[in-house]
Amino acid sequence: MWNSQESKAGKALSTRLDHRNPLVFDTHELGRRPGAMLRVTRTIDAPGSPAPFGVEGVIGVPDGAPVELEIRLESVMEGVLVTGTARASAKGECVRCLEPLELALEAGFQEMFSYPDADDRGRSAEPADDAEDDEDRLYLEDGMFDLEPVLRDAVVLALPMQPVCQEDCQGLCSECGVRLTDDPDHRHDAVDIRWAALQGLADSIQDGEKDELSGAEPSVDEKQEK
Repeated sequence: MWNSQESKAGKALSTRLDHRNPLVFDTHELGRRPGAMLRVTRTIDAPGSPAPFGVEGVIGVPDGAPVELEIRLESVMEGVLVTGTARASAKGECVRCLEPLELALEAGFQEMFSYPDADDRGRSAEPADDAEDDEDRLYLEDGMFDLEPVLRDAVVLALPMQPVCQEDCQGLCSECGVRLTDDPDHRHDAVDIRWAALQGLADSIQDGEKDELSGAEPSVDEKQEK
């Protein structure tokens, strides 16, 4: 059992967190007494790597834009329960008219960060977790946790997948590209292609008749006049 615990702790602490990172939070002040609570407010710059803070090419929080965080840390038997809200301004492009847009974003999140020895402290009487569940679990590292992956997922889920500049945006004219919201009376005369084909045939017949008349022999009256 001791070897198993040591292995999990070593795995959890294999990557050291940088306490200078604004998205890394220290829980030492909270302590490990179940029921203890700590509130934290912080404004950070939206990270642009390793991926955009949003949906690439559609909408997201620009790199370096301010993100306001309100977080509650709660000490529980297995670890620290993190609950919070992120507020920021997202920018993107309307999917209907392609105009730039900006909207206020509010994303809520909640995540458990387990102690490296959580299995032995509070889960020893429960059946062992599946391997997949164990891989998905997030751990505290030296009493700290990195909020970035949790925050990134929360922002993506809070953003609209089909952003529009306004709910009744009419989009663009399919023929000339005019923004229909700016010109609601804009229209083109619709031509039925079936009638257009018949009109073309009629025009060709009329042209042929004109050619025949222009090359016809003079009538009897015309000859007598001559």
